[in-house]
Amino acid sequence: MAAITTAPGYHEEVDPNASYLENKKGLLSWLFTLDHKRIGVMYLLSVIIAFTLGGLFALLMRAELLTRGRTLMDADTYNKMFSLHGVIMVFLFLIPAIPASLGNILLPIQLGAKDVAFPRLNLLSYYIYVFGACFGIYSMIHGGVDTGWTFYTPYSTSDPAHGGVGSSSAVIPMTLAVLVLGFSSVLTGVNFIATIHKMRAPGLSWRRLSLFAWSLYATAIIQILATPVLAITFLLLTLERFLGIGIFDPRLGGDPVLYQHFFWFYSHPAVYIMIVPGMGIVSDLIATFSRREPFGYMAIAMSSIALALLGFLVWGHHLFVAGMSEYATMVFSALTFLVAIPSGVKVFNWIATLYKGSISLQSPMLWALSFIFLFTIGGLTGLFLGMLAVDVHLHDTYFVVAHFHYVMVGGTVMGFFGGLHYWWPKFTGRLYDEKWAVAGWFFVFVGFNVTFLVQFLLGSRGMPRRYYDYLPQYESLHQISTVGSWILGLGFLILAAMFVRSLFSGKPAPRNPWGSAAYEWLTPSPPPTFNFAKDPVFERGPYDYQVATDEELYDGFDDPLFPEKGVAEGEARA
Repeated sequence: MAAITTAPGYHEEVDPNASYLENKKGLLSWLFTLDHKRIGVMYLLSVIIAFTLGGLFALLMRAELLTRGRTLMDADTYNKMFSLHGVIMVFLFLIPAIPASLGNILLPIQLGAKDVAFPRLNLLSYYIYVFGACFGIYSMIHGGVDTGWTFYTPYSTSDPAHGGVGSSSAVIPMTLAVLVLGFSSVLTGVNFIATIHKMRAPGLSWRRLSLFAWSLYATAIIQILATPVLAITFLLLTLERFLGIGIFDPRLGGDPVLYQHFFWFYSHPAVYIMIVPGMGIVSDLIATFSRREPFGYMAIAMSSIALALLGFLVWGHHLFVAGMSEYATMVFSALTFLVAIPSGVKVFNWIATLYKGSISLQSPMLWALSFIFLFTIGGLTGLFLGMLAVDVHLHDTYFVVAHFHYVMVGGTVMGFFGGLHYWWPKFTGRLYDEKWAVAGWFFVFVGFNVTFLVQFLLGSRGMPRRYYDYLPQYESLHQISTVGSWILGLGFLILAAMFVRSLFSGKPAPRNPWGSAAYEWLTPSPPPTFNFAKDPVFERGPYDYQVATDEELYDGFDDPLFPEKGVAEGEARA
């Protein structure tokens, strides 16, 4: 009979040889767990629910824009719909999606640790997220917030009863909900930094960290430094509303441009909170499915830190037409071009890693390649918006919408689903159907490009964003975009059905189905509660396929990359 043991930070006694899914079954065991993997799974379920809600609102918006005039809803409902879509996607999905879910599940295992540094703080951050999410969605639906996800003043401060516009009475509780969500983000960042500094296994130097761990470290820095600025901004917005102090509202003598400076000082670094973890996932996927150590490992790692720091210097390019001085606009334009360099370093090194690699186009790799293609388009179109003369024409048009989605969906969402496909067998212990995975990816990739590529044309021809109606010359492009959204939705529906089916009827996953040399694949699938049977000592890098032994890479199961080797080893062991 297996020994029963406990670990620091846990109240319950567990079997160290049983998987984390088998120990302490029941709803309460999940709700009060301190296991980082279970908390990560709960985060994963929550962000997928948020993604589903935000996606449904997006589909309704695109359906409304299928024809001119009213199709499904009136203008006021449309404004509330795109506000719901923006807030849910940005604050409830894009920001927490990868760090809080996949990061929580994988980071301690990649470090050879039993858990994060502060397990109770980890559970607290999840419940803060859930409370903030529920409070925010209720506030928006009940109050009818129609300001968009940026809550620009005076729309978010002026009272319609006094000649203003917007629904400021509902904006205040919504911004307080975002303030609550910020605490969850900061706690997660503190936990990850402490874990990476203090919980690494013997032999795991900084130069042996996975690039995913490096990306989470850089993201945690942004979370800790940037989030308090947003909290202060929303507190000032609340004080102005209740005390009548003129801070942002011009009716009270405030400055609405000051709000934009505060908001984007947080929100542009927040773009890298969303993207940098996805870049870390892509780095791991490129290495695994190319069977090569990443080209320029330290350059990729340091570019994550560079993005974290430079991201704080470029917020002003969102205000080029807001009345800044010529000198300020020139400085911010130059800095905008500068911040493209770390991203370019990553793309160059990924392509160099692929060069002469033994490439396998498994479904996770398809998402990684999609990331490179789509994010490159998003980054290059961002340079257009960084040019002063061009941005004057393209500002607040559909060109910005297309650029934003190529960066966010082409970056964060592609990285998230690539990581989900890659690590799904590890944390669920089940394999999914590869054919359906490829089919789902195909529909998502095609649907996304059909939806948003034409929006570059819409914007360059002068179509303003966020408009409920449009002129006749834009109708055909809007119809193409709407049809693309349906293809995109079908792709995600296929993936949802595939993952759910795998949980109930998927084949048991081997320990290392991809033949990866990374540390997390040294544990069983799914991992035991304390991750490793004994404290590990790492003597090589996470991508060193030359040093990794056959026993580490293969365990007798048919390997998708080298099936003959997997079968041969299985027969030999039998």
